[in-house]
Amino acid sequence: MPKGIFSISSRANCKTIFLIVMNENQALVKEEKSMIKSLFNAIPGTPARVAIFMSGAGSNADALLRYCAENPDCNYISALLVTDSPKTSRAGAISAEWGIPLIEHDIRAFYAERGESVIALTSERRREIRAEWTDVLRQMLLPCKIDFGVLAGFVPLCNITKTLPCLNVHPGDLTIERDGRRIFAGLHFRPVENAILAGNAVLRSSVILAQPFKGGGEREMDSGPILGVSRPVPIELGDETIESLTAVMNSRTVAPYCDKLREVATFNLERLKILGDHVVLPQVVDDFAGGKFGIDEHGQLYFKGNSHSNSELSWTSCRTVEYDRDSRRIWR
Repeated sequence: MPKGIFSISSRANCKTIFLIVMNENQALVKEEKSMIKSLFNAIPGTPARVAIFMSGAGSNADALLRYCAENPDCNYISALLVTDSPKTSRAGAISAEWGIPLIEHDIRAFYAERGESVIALTSERRREIRAEWTDVLRQMLLPCKIDFGVLAGFVPLCNITKTLPCLNVHPGDLTIERDGRRIFAGLHFRPVENAILAGNAVLRSSVILAQPFKGGGEREMDSGPILGVSRPVPIELGDETIESLTAVMNSRTVAPYCDKLREVATFNLERLKILGDHVVLPQVVDDFAGGKFGIDEHGQLYFKGNSHSNSELSWTSCRTVEYDRDSRRIWR
């Protein structure tokens, strides 16, 4: 952690930030002005109404719902479940168990009705259908008066984020960059497999504010502000080695893959869900709903509070916030 004391005071509509860097012999005071805008305007005493978007087993949805049930002072309520896959997901069962309204918007059926059997964004026509599907979803959401969404294992890329703020949990450490690029971005198993093949010892889950995308979404994917990360989760290779798994990777031809690398990645992904996603996601959603994240005109992220006490809340600039089960730590 850098040595420093952050003190914030108001001046008109600006926040004057005094960074006092301490060393043995001197104190250097640097003053900067920044307009800090809260990413969500919380209303004290009124929990945010959240829609949970899911496509599969819904373990992250369960984690969000349990967190609300176990924390009566939670800043959000899970007001709605949304699924693109009503036939194969657990959305219906979770909706019935928790007594939450459910929107079912079958993306495969929607594409099939328009003559497409593949839902990937690989052609202009398929991208047009995705935009149409998203517009219909947007209309379905309107009567529900949702404040923001949580993409909790929601598979299809869609630009619902143009009109509805959405948080997204990602199975990779998005704070790690190379040449300005987040090297563990990507869909499905790719972030975990890439981390394993890179020789990383640990994985982290990341929670970002999802961004709208263009075309196939490759450039914008996983590009939003990183609001939170989990504690590191050790990678377990079993009897495999980096060399043996790299050889498996190099021998791949056509997906889907049912090989040893996918087996090891699946095992570690499931551990990451439990030890990473289920810890960091509900807490970030709670803090976001409480108006604790902000951003300035330069894109700098801020957190309202500190890692020790919330008795006197003030904006602190940060890279992200690391969450454990009973604590948080601001990364400056």
